[in-house]
Amino acid sequence: MQIFLDTAEIDEIRARTAAGLVDGITTNPSLIAKSGADIFERIAEICEVISGPVSAEVVATDTQGMLSEGRRLRAIAPNVVVKLPLTRDGLAACRTFADEGVPTNVTLCFSLNQALLAAKAGATFVSPFVGRIEDMGGDGIGLLAAIREVYDQFGYETGILAASLRSALHVEEAARIGCDAATLPPKIFDSMVAHPLTDAGLKAFLEDWNKTGRGGLG
Repeated sequence: MQIFLDTAEIDEIRARTAAGLVDGITTNPSLIAKSGADIFERIAEICEVISGPVSAEVVATDTQGMLSEGRRLRAIAPNVVVKLPLTRDGLAACRTFADEGVPTNVTLCFSLNQALLAAKAGATFVSPFVGRIEDMGGDGIGLLAAIREVYDQFGYETGILAASLRSALHVEEAARIGCDAATLPPKIFDSMVAHPLTDAGLKAFLEDWNKTGRGGLG
């Protein structure tokens, strides 16, 4: 499963990509606004740091506006993925981009029907919002499983990009279901490596070694 970071903060991205564990980046208008950066400049910066997919979202709400904005974003770098809302106009723009060979990420997916339509529109990725569904008392993980079942049944090639993940457990569940990718806030990404038994074991090993008085291995 690919791991994407969901952020527009360039320092957060640089700090977490050096080990090669991050496959791509997702952004949205809220994250760009929070960063205070110009969207075109920030997307260009991100694409210089990472060669994997970088989702950049349009803000137009009509098909022609989405196509115009999406083409401007796509011109920034070859790894830009045009992010579109899961609306009637967004799906129409997705179909046009699919026919042109432009990769897309159809976002704000909250139902199996929406995911089905995104696949039929030729989306490269669909982004179901797990956490937001669960905030409303729904079953976000169950939606991921249902989408996986239907996509496999009919051979749809659209990747399932689990979004709005609120914990490391969400990441594990998305992986077990077979999601193609998951996008995480940096704090959730950082939490994936943490475990109290790892910390305790390392502490014990180092204490035992220090008792030998040998110092470092060099």
